[in-house]
Amino acid sequence: MIQKLLKVIFGSKYERDLKRLTPIVIQINSLEESMRSLSDSELSSQTRKFKERLSKGETLDDILPEAFATVREAALRKLGMRHFDVQMMGGISLHWGNISEMKTGEGKTLTSTLAVYLNALAGKGVHVVTVNDYLARRDANWMKPIYDFLELSVGIIQHDMEHDDRKKAYSADITYGTNNEYGFDYLRDNMVSHIDHKVQRSHYFAIVDEVDSILIDEARTPLIISGPSDESTDKYTRIDKIIPRLVEGEDYEKDEKAKNTLMTEKGVAHVEEILGIENLYAPQNVDLVHHVHQALKAHKIFQRDVDYVVQNGEVIIVDEFTGRLMSGRRYSDGLHQALEAKEGVPIARESQTLASITFQNYFRLYEKLSGMTGTADTEAEEFHKIYNLDVIVIPPNVPVQRKDAADRVYRTEKEKFTAILNEIKDCRDKKQPVLVGTISIEKSEVLARLLAQAGIAHNVLNAKFHEKEAEIIANAGKPAAVTIATNMAGRGTDIVLGGAQLFKENLESWKESDPVVSEFKEAVVRADFERAESIAQRLDSQAKKTKANEILTSAKIWRKNHEEVLEAGGLHILGTERHEARRIDNQLRGRSGRQGDPGSSRFYLSLQDDLMRIFGSDRIAGIMERLKMPEGQEIEHPMVSNAIARAQKRVEGHNFDIRKHLLEYDDVMNRQRIVIYKMRNEVLEGGDVTGQAKSFLEEMIEAQVVTTCEGGNPNGWEWDALKEWFEGLGLPWKVDQDEIKKSKNPQLAIFDSLNNAAQNFYQDKADRIGADVWKLLERNIFLDILDHRWKEHLYSMDHLREGIWTVGYGEKNPLVEYKLQGFRLFDQAIENMKYEIVSFLVRVEVTEKTQLPEEKKEYKKVGQELTGGFQELQGAKPKNPAAEAMPVTSGGGGSERKTSRRKRK
Repeated sequence: MIQKLLKVIFGSKYERDLKRLTPIVIQINSLEESMRSLSDSELSSQTRKFKERLSKGETLDDILPEAFATVREAALRKLGMRHFDVQMMGGISLHWGNISEMKTGEGKTLTSTLAVYLNALAGKGVHVVTVNDYLARRDANWMKPIYDFLELSVGIIQHDMEHDDRKKAYSADITYGTNNEYGFDYLRDNMVSHIDHKVQRSHYFAIVDEVDSILIDEARTPLIISGPSDESTDKYTRIDKIIPRLVEGEDYEKDEKAKNTLMTEKGVAHVEEILGIENLYAPQNVDLVHHVHQALKAHKIFQRDVDYVVQNGEVIIVDEFTGRLMSGRRYSDGLHQALEAKEGVPIARESQTLASITFQNYFRLYEKLSGMTGTADTEAEEFHKIYNLDVIVIPPNVPVQRKDAADRVYRTEKEKFTAILNEIKDCRDKKQPVLVGTISIEKSEVLARLLAQAGIAHNVLNAKFHEKEAEIIANAGKPAAVTIATNMAGRGTDIVLGGAQLFKENLESWKESDPVVSEFKEAVVRADFERAESIAQRLDSQAKKTKANEILTSAKIWRKNHEEVLEAGGLHILGTERHEARRIDNQLRGRSGRQGDPGSSRFYLSLQDDLMRIFGSDRIAGIMERLKMPEGQEIEHPMVSNAIARAQKRVEGHNFDIRKHLLEYDDVMNRQRIVIYKMRNEVLEGGDVTGQAKSFLEEMIEAQVVTTCEGGNPNGWEWDALKEWFEGLGLPWKVDQDEIKKSKNPQLAIFDSLNNAAQNFYQDKADRIGADVWKLLERNIFLDILDHRWKEHLYSMDHLREGIWTVGYGEKNPLVEYKLQGFRLFDQAIENMKYEIVSFLVRVEVTEKTQLPEEKKEYKKVGQELTGGFQELQGAKPKNPAAEAMPVTSGGGGSERKTSRRKRK
């Protein structure tokens, strides 16, 4: 009631947002004529003027209208593209650190240039984040003429890029790259042995394209850099053999909603009997329980050709949101090995975490974060709670003409596919292109077989054929085209009605200074074909005339196809199943009706679909039963659509809880990570390691004195234990016990005596070896021991997290216990590190034969990259962990990526 009243008084959030944005857009538009009057050199010099104004105290907000007007004019001159007013609104929203929700085809890439340019003027670097290397490369090269013209540099990050090229890309004013590359570079930067080997600058401003895909869908997949563990892979084969002998309902329960399995008491006893052990839950069998659980998930939850495919003897993950193959990625926590055992392919060794971070905590490093997507409003609450990002819905430039029909629900999948086949035939007969969306490779192949049997020509776009993606999408808008796509969402390419405009590509690539050619190009773009034919006859060579005629023929064919598709009703979207997330369904629908084009969409469902089956289709089934609906008859009613929407909201809420839970656990590691990385950076940046080491010495001596010298009577102290500890550090014991006993404050006297002796011994050693050599030794020893102890701590934290659920049986909160025990482990790791550093430095000796560590000439990918758990692997134990490790990411169980090393030249 209160919400409704506030809405009446103040308007909806959408109306309030437009009210804030509109005056600024009007101000930008008022500058358009003055910008148009500037020469090219005057327009280019705007960047230098803006930087001068910023240096004198003006803010980015102060210069925003002029900066945006400058970019609009530059885009018009260099790309022939003028920013619409709604794109200006999107750009302002991005600069404010919000998410701009802009529908498909509204020009998000061009919109981003406004906020990118403005924030790049600060000179701290702007990161544009895309979902894959292709889009990073495409968008950077596409928008580069604007930035070049305005005197700003552009860098592109690509997988397996050389170190020097990578560093150069990050030093540019604007950098394009993928979320994985940014995240792994951050982790690798915090494993290098020299400051010059770092590639990233500060985390100032990031614009995340397809922000819902990266910050929501991939939030369950931590980035992990890992090295191999020493454990044998035989256990996976051994455990895999017992899984087929377990019976669902008796030995285990399957929870498809949570994508999990749970052993029953009978199942535990059965496993104990098969393995010949007394107690599966004995402390020494913790790993065994974990592997049985992962093997059960591999067999009973993860499906071949849905969650993964097997190619060339490898298990390759399929991204559940985009349908792409994630080559080189591996699930973590032993799940990938369990899948390899299930499929009978070679089993890779499990890995040990060397560094990790979630996307949630990585992107929260930025001073300012913003994003773009066609579908964010359904996740507005999560964006606000996790990232403090507000969603601003930007109106379309032209109203959407697409007609979204109500869902049709059938009793069985067979009936559903029959109806789908009939609708595709109807569309084909009237020359209407159809995009058919499926949620798995398996379903796309079933549908492809049915179409082939019916003699209907079609293209398939799924993880198995993604290499042909651009070509397939280019043809998806042709008359009568039938395209099957697995999770089309997020593919980043518009489907043009009539098919690919090849004539435009040919026009752009035809570089001629001939004014007649320019006149011809303009006529073709305006679709004035009669005038273009007339101009072509005036060209001064046969080669030019031939080329002009080829382009003209191509343009006419496209125009005919375009009009034919418009007449047929535009692109028709046919969804074969609802996705768990409404966003993905909305993204599929959004492929049609771009920029005011006509279009239509409809989803076909059955009671056997996963979403309907798992999340309750009993009510709908009951209605069908009561109505005595014959086979093949569908139910189409708003009540059905509402029931499905409610099911999707429940799943989205469940997935939000999982992501929030992951973040709560990673926040524990994040605080520890910040402490360790701060220590590393201080050393790398030339911090006072000598002062740190002396401080460690003092702290340790004080703690030991407090422990062994309790009370005011020295006769009751543990003198032998204190002496043994002090000499164990490598320090000479020169304490006069009688003098200590005579002093007024014996505890302070023994502390001063030991501390002075230790500090003098340390300084004498430094002076004897020489300042330069000693500084290098301190630095390298400090980093090596810090990295080693951090690696061991991560291993301990992994094991703590694996077993922490057991405290629930004692009615304790696992998260609270994880925090308490995690910080105890961290404190102990820090103390061990201090002791090891001091002990090593006190004992180290330099002779003429000593090989001092040379500066590393390599910036290697450390280990193996994991996401979801995805990982990067490492061979033999390196002298410096950072020199040899590998990257990882995590989700659904975790994943790994073996990568080549990047060498510094």
